[in-house]
Amino acid sequence: MVALYTTLSTSTSNNTREVFARRSFLAEHQNGLWKIETGFIRTFTYLEDGTTVALGLWGPGDVVGKALSKLDPYQMECLTKVEATVLSLEECTQLTETLLIHIQQAQELMVIRSHKKVETMLIKLLAWLSKKFGSEVEKGRLIDMRLTHEDLAEMLGSTRVTITRILGQFEQEGLIARLSLHRIVLREEEIWYYEI
Repeated sequence: MVALYTTLSTSTSNNTREVFARRSFLAEHQNGLWKIETGFIRTFTYLEDGTTVALGLWGPGDVVGKALSKLDPYQMECLTKVEATVLSLEECTQLTETLLIHIQQAQELMVIRSHKKVETMLIKLLAWLSKKFGSEVEKGRLIDMRLTHEDLAEMLGSTRVTITRILGQFEQEGLIARLSLHRIVLREEEIWYYEI
């Protein structure tokens, strides 16, 4: 797993870790950010009609918080059990790098969502997740984030039914293997034709 913020210099000795249950929300801190120690979260907002708009997926070493966004609402939902530490903005000595990482992720997700076909968007999203959060296993890369079909649909602006159908298609084609607890093994050597 690649931590995007390995060079973020912080003095967390006075900060204590807080533990959050799966599907709970991290609280907003006006002058602070959350550094994720363990687990995964997603950030999102809502449109006026209630549509969920995914803003990012974050894991150990990443830093998130309302102070990095002007969107309202700005939600930080735990996809798994999460341990996180509050950092004051003064502790984030490399805030510019943190902002650049957030911009880069937003651009990567924007490109993924720009594909015309949901099948292409989904395979690109799975490839991105496997590179960012995956771990090498015998038959590919394990995405162990417990993302539901609804979570994936919201990331891509699709429906749960469509995502379920496409995942079933990918499994039949041998592109993925689905495990319990919404875990997926992506067989990267099999997805080359989606990259064209």
